[in-house]
Amino acid sequence: MAIKFQYNKTSLQELDRQLRIRVQALPTLKSKEAALRVEVKKLKYAADACTASLEQRIADYQPMFRLWDEFGPELVRVQTVNMNRRKIAGVQIPVLNEVVFEMAAFSLFNAPHWWLDGVKALQTLAQLGIERQIHLRGMALLDRARKKTTQKVNLYEKVQIPEYESAIRKIKRFMEDEENLSKAAQKIVKNKQAHAR
Repeated sequence: MAIKFQYNKTSLQELDRQLRIRVQALPTLKSKEAALRVEVKKLKYAADACTASLEQRIADYQPMFRLWDEFGPELVRVQTVNMNRRKIAGVQIPVLNEVVFEMAAFSLFNAPHWWLDGVKALQTLAQLGIERQIHLRGMALLDRARKKTTQKVNLYEKVQIPEYESAIRKIKRFMEDEENLSKAAQKIVKNKQAHAR
């Protein structure tokens, strides 16, 4: 994208103003990009920790899989997931507040004695899975914002700032040449007037 300009002082002032805006915004954009990059890494580690914990717990329950056949799937279900929003470098991401579970009524005397432990285990697994999904969603939002910020940094740093500087240089040279030509023309006129007398 070539910058359109005219060879006059007004255009020079406008280009200079645009250049100053971009030069001043560049450090802020770079720090935003760095902050987003750090937060994406944090969320990735948190999601990986949830995944590892989930896999470990599932592996721990592996020997008892046959018992889970007795366990009714309607016994425990997620009723609501309460979330808050947190702002990181201008980007709002979801944060898990709490998971509310709904438990179906069952007789403690007629049901196997391990069902209460099974309910707690399912709630823990569901909580970890939901937490992981929220971390991944936040990571995706932050990563998209980081990519946009990186594009803007590159646009300013590698394209627009050099183009503005080049355009300003061209206008200044043109104006200097015009001024030199005007002075030279005035000297010629002065010399002609001096010889004519």
